[in-house]
Amino acid sequence: MSQTSPAASPDDPPAPRFRARHALLKRLADVVCLPSSRVNAFERSVTADLLIEILREASTEERQRVSRRLSSLVEVPAQLARLLMRDEPEVARPLLTECETLSDADLVDCVRLSGPDHRLMIAGRKAVSEVVVEALVASGEVAVMEAVVGNRDAKIGHASLEALVAVTRDAPQLVGPLLRRPELRPAQAYVLFWWADAEARKTILQRFAVSREILQDAAGDIFPMAAQEGWQDPLSRKALQFIERRQRNRAAIEKSPFTSLEAAIAAAQHGMTREVAEEISYLSGLKPMTGAKLFTDPGGEPLAILCKATGLPRAALRALWRGLRRPETDETGAPSPAYERTLLIYDMLAVDRAQTVLRYWNWSLSSALTPDLLKAIRDGDEDAIDEYSLPQRAAMLAFSKEFGRN
Repeated sequence: MSQTSPAASPDDPPAPRFRARHALLKRLADVVCLPSSRVNAFERSVTADLLIEILREASTEERQRVSRRLSSLVEVPAQLARLLMRDEPEVARPLLTECETLSDADLVDCVRLSGPDHRLMIAGRKAVSEVVVEALVASGEVAVMEAVVGNRDAKIGHASLEALVAVTRDAPQLVGPLLRRPELRPAQAYVLFWWADAEARKTILQRFAVSREILQDAAGDIFPMAAQEGWQDPLSRKALQFIERRQRNRAAIEKSPFTSLEAAIAAAQHGMTREVAEEISYLSGLKPMTGAKLFTDPGGEPLAILCKATGLPRAALRALWRGLRRPETDETGAPSPAYERTLLIYDMLAVDRAQTVLRYWNWSLSSALTPDLLKAIRDGDEDAIDEYSLPQRAAMLAFSKEFGRN
């Protein structure tokens, strides 16, 4: 009596060359897929080992079929999963895109040992953990990073966010999606601001220019304590300078050749010099390096933030604009788009929120530039970024291009 072949399934090829192999692969996959009530761990493991040996020499179609069969499993034997996950993209796809029970260890292993197509599939999974995201970002592939940032179910940790912010300098297509991530924090957004386009800058200021009112209420009674101590503690002095309501530096007026910040702005209107720029910085409570960053920014939005934070009127903003030799109109006589954007930012921001942004920049982009950090920037040593504090990392990201040219 002749044996009949197993019934064909929709996944079966039309005419397998080796019908016995086709049937055996199906049966072995069926055994691996049995619930734990019918097969114990050792039996499943032995079956998986045998299946792996056959799959190593099987055709692409056969391996695809097994991968699809296993993609719905609650528990896939690790060695079998790793073999198929690192196979050709069409073989790995069912597991990488549909199997929800793959371990982070297996996924990270696949990220590191497979190709870009595999990483793209992993980046688009329904749920991607922080550790897997970190491995994906470390690949340095912009397309993979785009997929990660656009995946709402991906969990992006702090280290990955900082890496992504750094990448946006050369991959501006990441800026918009990154700004929509709920994990992004003001510290990272304020750094990204420097190389973002006009629309992204507006978004950053609307979303991340926060008030310091709660800090001012919490620390209100500490200012007299620090004053009684003569402001001798540099740590508390630095933090309180960030929190306090007053932006201008009263002490700087006594040493300045100008009677006020307004007088310095009036002098700048006829041509900004380095000396006048430094005086404006000091009078505004800024370090000269921070002031230089504001004045040389091509967009102009930082000038609006400076004027609003220090209580200067619109006329002062126009004086700075003219002093920096920037056009107020274009070649047709219409208002300059850059100048109009700057005025819009000035009108949009509240004083307290403008101060938050300005003080963060002053805190992170100047005081954090220690000799070691400057050396790291010049050497391009961004791999050592974790050795530095939050403001130091911000400074490294914002100034690395500038110092890299020197």
